Amino acid sequence: MIYLTRVEHFNAAHKLFNPHWSKEQNLEVFGKCANDNWHGHNYDLHVTVKGNPDPETGFVFNAKTLGVLIKDLVIEKMDHKNLNMDVDFMAGKFTSAENVAIAIWEQLEKALPDTVQLHCIKLYETAKIYVEYFGGK
Repeated sequence: MIYLTRVEHFNAAHKLFNPHWSKEQNLEVFGKCANDNWHGHNYDLHVTVKGNPDPETGFVFNAKTLGVLIKDLVIEKMDHKNLNMDVDFMAGKFTSAENVAIAIWEQLEKALPDTVQLHCIKLYETAKIYVEYFGGK
């Protein structure tokens, strides 16, 4: 089994805010991330697929094709957008890094051929904070 990772980058704004809580409770739990006027991140996205190399190409999956899928299905929809308001596949979802990673997985998994499996979505929200998602719920 070989693992191939493609790294992409996007910038996006969001707000962590539970509408069922008071403003004070939101600020206590989410701090600056509950800012009324949103806040942004410079996200780094690592998409890892796995499989066996094709005997004719030597590729698990063409890295250029993987890049096009990521750009078309994720980056173009999220880059320089408000995750709470502008991204169709985030509608109605809490925009934590955890939920963003799951949503990205769902976008990409359905687009990959049967010859390759999505292994991991690693999403860096900051240089010190990242999440990893390996599928399943």
